[in-house]
Amino acid sequence: MPEGNPEGKTYQPPTGGRDLLPLDVVQKRWIEDRLEEVFCRWGYHRIITSTVETMDTLMAGGAIERIEVLELQMNQLGGQRLGLRPELTASIARAAVTRLASVTYPQRLYYNANVFRRSATGTQGGQQEYHQAGIELLGSSSLMADIEVLLLVADCLSALNLSDTCIVLGEAALTYSLLSPFPEERREAVRQSIAKLDRVALSGLALSDDLRSLALRLMDLRGAPDEIFAKLANFDLDEEQRVIAFQLKSLIDLLNRQRQQGASIPSVILDLSLIRPFDYYTGIVFEVINGAQRVGQGGRYDDLLSVYDPVPSSEGFPGIGFVLNIEQLHRALLPDSQMPKETPPSDWLIVPRDENAVAAALSYAQKARESANVVRVEMSLDLNQSPDEVRAIAHKRKINQIAWISDQGLPDIEIVN
Repeated sequence: MPEGNPEGKTYQPPTGGRDLLPLDVVQKRWIEDRLEEVFCRWGYHRIITSTVETMDTLMAGGAIERIEVLELQMNQLGGQRLGLRPELTASIARAAVTRLASVTYPQRLYYNANVFRRSATGTQGGQQEYHQAGIELLGSSSLMADIEVLLLVADCLSALNLSDTCIVLGEAALTYSLLSPFPEERREAVRQSIAKLDRVALSGLALSDDLRSLALRLMDLRGAPDEIFAKLANFDLDEEQRVIAFQLKSLIDLLNRQRQQGASIPSVILDLSLIRPFDYYTGIVFEVINGAQRVGQGGRYDDLLSVYDPVPSSEGFPGIGFVLNIEQLHRALLPDSQMPKETPPSDWLIVPRDENAVAAALSYAQKARESANVVRVEMSLDLNQSPDEVRAIAHKRKINQIAWISDQGLPDIEIVN
């Protein structure tokens, strides 16, 4: 038998961990259930991948820094280095080119899972475990795939009745190509400064006046789509850049047409300074912003899956997807909370009259649980409680029906006010 806790030690979850109590779980499920309904309506199927991956898998795509991965200590010498997944796309990419190699494409996959990531100091109280829901659309590089994913994001936000939301849309290939005039040894620093909208860092870089001016112009390519396309017209674009810009404009035009036809689509901010920190995306990139916080992000990654393919195809393996962060969605939804405000009460409290009625009460409770409708049934566990004590408990727990069971199995139904 355990010796107890003589020192009175308080046990807490590990740093970065968090317990979800019943009401937290009910509200989290409320969000996830609505997202899952949307994913299924759009023809997506759930995929579940391993929580633990080899470090080779996690690092192959260049989508995460090693320092952000929570590695596992292995007792066996020479064993594989393993880590907890910090995101889902790498795991799905691995599965797609191996386990899904023989299926037809496009493949529409969704997930609802926890991920683990070492947080930067001071962010979200050092949180290291997160809950995410998202999709991956694999096997199509078309404009139709891009518009599907953006409309799917919009449908998810609509299902949650999430207001004060916008989509910040960029184009990684176009933005990267606009950085080509910068010297290679300065390009990464310029890119990071633009990604962080850090004008101070940019002013400290050793650049010519013309290149500094170009960097500032790139940083200012954020606003209403029509305004940004007007600014972009003043850049000396080559043919490839003009094609990308035209496709981007076509995508926004399609979104506008859907909005005009009644689709619930958030406002779109075009941001050609939007650069994700990693060499991950090859086409459109976007963030879902609610108020001042980012509740989701995504984009096109046409080169990622080929990294995991042992026999890379000359046609490539295009993909696009997004992730919605459940914790941020939960915080965004709390103020005008449509979410449940309490855990659902049980429908019945089954009470044996005495010790001789216990077996009959257990049978009665089981029959109630097997009914066609989903019924929550609790058993009274203390035979020494008086009827008034039982009623007080039912009232406190908001159970409005008590079944007093005799030793013959006959119920006496009481409605609790």
